Amino acid sequence: MKLKDKVVVITGSTRGIGRAIADECGKEGAKVVISSRKESSVNKTLEKIKNNGYKVTGIVSDVSQKADLEKLLIHAVDTFGKIDVWINNAGLSSGFRPLTEIEDDEIVSLVNVNLTGLLLASKIVIGYFKKHNGGILINMSGKGWDGKASPNTAVYAATKSAVTSISKSLAAEYKNYPISIHSLLPGMVKTDFYVDIKTTPELKNNLENMDLILNAFGVPIEEVARFTAEIAAQEPGKVTGKSYSLLKGKRLFRGILLMMWYRMRGKMKS
Repeated sequence: MKLKDKVVVITGSTRGIGRAIADECGKEGAKVVISSRKESSVNKTLEKIKNNGYKVTGIVSDVSQKADLEKLLIHAVDTFGKIDVWINNAGLSSGFRPLTEIEDDEIVSLVNVNLTGLLLASKIVIGYFKKHNGGILINMSGKGWDGKASPNTAVYAATKSAVTSISKSLAAEYKNYPISIHSLLPGMVKTDFYVDIKTTPELKNNLENMDLILNAFGVPIEEVARFTAEIAAQEPGKVTGKSYSLLKGKRLFRGILLMMWYRMRGKMKS
């Protein structure tokens, strides 16, 4: 029970990685606060997590709205008395499309959720941590986190590159406080994030290769949840500014070899 009596807030936590993290933190003894933009999703998730015997609460929260983030923080404190860990997990994808094929409002929405919302949440929770004995902030990253070229996912990748920079910068800003700030790259995790991906006809074959790519480089969602719980269990301020990645070492090497084998066997569509 490495998170016993810790209060963990997770944005975008009614499905996918966020939901898995919520379950894992609950299993490890945490009091969990979930959120989503849909009330029906929040209510359904609360019921399921409570049925597992975990302590949980949650409200509707749009992370692109500062007022909603403030309500989420207040709700967590009013319900459980404090916040020990905040996980910025909520995020949107623009699919697999060149920039000129993405509508203007899609770009604005994605940046508002993935970047502006993360900054607003970080500002609010760091302010809280400064006044209340510190805490841990975990920012979920993704493809583009290392600043390398990411064609056909340029908008999404730009926000995730920014997440890495923001996390390191904030860690340096608050290094004299008992606050830990990290970013985490979960790698490719088979969730509904990869279902019905928006694309263009010219890039359709790339998506037909997705199952092979996920098989080569995929990270089990349970592993992501466990690793996130490990970070959440750190002593605040002892380690900060880390960019953790689950797609490295033997897993990365195995993935590269599998992709080479798929190409040699003609399984990959071009």
